Amino acid sequence: MTSTTGTTRADRLRAALRGLRMDTAPLRDSRDFRLLFWAGTVFYLGGMITYVAVPYQVYSLTGSNFAVGAVGLVELVPLVVFGLYGGALADHVDRRKLLIATGVAQAFFTAVLAVNAFRDDPDVWVVFVVAVFLVSCSALQRPSREALLPRTVRHDQLMAANALGSFGIQIGVLLGPAIGGVLIATVGIGWCFALDVVGLAVATMLYVRMRSYAHRAETTPPSLAGIVQGIRYAASRRDLLGTYLVDIAAMLLALPVVLFPALVEEVFENPELLGLLYIAQTLGAMLATATSGWTNRVHHHGRAIVVAAAAYGACVAVAGAMPSFWLVLLFLGLSGSADMISGIFRATVWSQTIPESMRGRLAGIEMLSYSLGPLGGQVRAGVTADLWSVRGAITSGGVACVAGVALTAAFLRDFWSYDDRTDPYAVAERSVRAAAGEA
Repeated sequence: MTSTTGTTRADRLRAALRGLRMDTAPLRDSRDFRLLFWAGTVFYLGGMITYVAVPYQVYSLTGSNFAVGAVGLVELVPLVVFGLYGGALADHVDRRKLLIATGVAQAFFTAVLAVNAFRDDPDVWVVFVVAVFLVSCSALQRPSREALLPRTVRHDQLMAANALGSFGIQIGVLLGPAIGGVLIATVGIGWCFALDVVGLAVATMLYVRMRSYAHRAETTPPSLAGIVQGIRYAASRRDLLGTYLVDIAAMLLALPVVLFPALVEEVFENPELLGLLYIAQTLGAMLATATSGWTNRVHHHGRAIVVAAAAYGACVAVAGAMPSFWLVLLFLGLSGSADMISGIFRATVWSQTIPESMRGRLAGIEMLSYSLGPLGGQVRAGVTADLWSVRGAITSGGVACVAGVALTAAFLRDFWSYDDRTDPYAVAERSVRAAAGEA
């Protein structure tokens, strides 16, 4: 009897662990999703290498922290303008061709950075000018990539596909800065850009191998009116509005990254620990995606987003109050896991419910929501830390995030009650996909 009970418990444990394992079916079943996944992973890996190299080069050429920050400032307007325009463009042109064209453009401009870096006396103005072109190309490209993903997998695989896509991004976020740092220390900045060019070329060739996905219905030519139409559509959908507001609340109120240098300098007095802070949330996010198999069994996505985002804020708040550095790392890792779970469910709501004709424009709006939120969050955290304290800024931000998420759920009841089995937009999209043979 004991042996039988022991075997039963072991079987249950194995079944539970299998239920947590990330669902890789989209990679096995869809050739185009595989191409999109690997292209996106390579893009992010190379992009994070350049992300490390650009500020380092600007600081080495100018010795000015303001100049380093100014790179982000000059990128802000192109990010907004071309993000919105790229979304409108994605709803009209062949998205695959747009991915290829912007990939070629990014490779060219990154090659310009490499040539400049290999010169004996690099020009800092070249870095600023090329940064504007690169962020413009990236902003044009991303809505097409996000809008194309749902067409490459079955409707019932969207959750798994979003989790896999997030996992690929986290690989780049984790490895890219480390590779960039090693290259800078050993062979120089120019090789960071050169390696990124190779990655961009590989990723673009993967896009070339994908098949084209024709728009299902008559398209809307890109225009200001078309962009406004997309914004009005997003605002009219309380479930979508909830996903945007929750993400903005988390990033604007609780993002702690900008305070990491001060935390190790002023609180723990050990600058060598800084790198661990930067990777803690990324490792937590990767753990969440690696064990995301359970997400397919959750249908109330709005509640999952709210709970996960509130957990993110709570973990950040606790991390700011922890006396031990290792406990800070633990709770930052947990916050990264919670944020990733929220992100997977948000992406699935978008993929499940947004009509094909609006998907590019909504992807552009979504891109801005998670790009501008962190910028505001950095300002909020820095000002609060200067007026109060580093710990106070981190903990108060986490508490404010929990409150903001709770208020969003209370105000947007349609968002809280979202159920992918009965939501009219999700049901309609399933019917459209079934009729098109994409179910």
